[in-house]
Amino acid sequence: MSGLTVVTRVGEEQTVEGQGGLSVMEIIRNNGFGDLLALCSGSCSCATCHVYVDPEFSRALPAMSEDENDLLDASSHRTADSRLSCQITFSDALNGLRVIIAPED
Repeated sequence: MSGLTVVTRVGEEQTVEGQGGLSVMEIIRNNGFGDLLALCSGSCSCATCHVYVDPEFSRALPAMSEDENDLLDASSHRTADSRLSCQITFSDALNGLRVIIAPED
């Protein structure tokens, strides 16, 4: 089992099974985390799936697209660890990934 650890906005942490080929956003949403709105359902047209990614995994992630970068620029909560969870496809290489759901803008 590949695990994805999700930290909610109130600091509750839970490790769930990460299914390869799904986006991190889909895994979070499928496991009932209500903090992650994902209003555009993964089409990279909003930033409601904004998460902070454990820096240990930053090199294992795909490069950020210009669209993702622009959407994150609009967030007042952007940090160096910010990513849109819809743009991260989960795989065995990301086993143990830990993400924190960012505050809502």
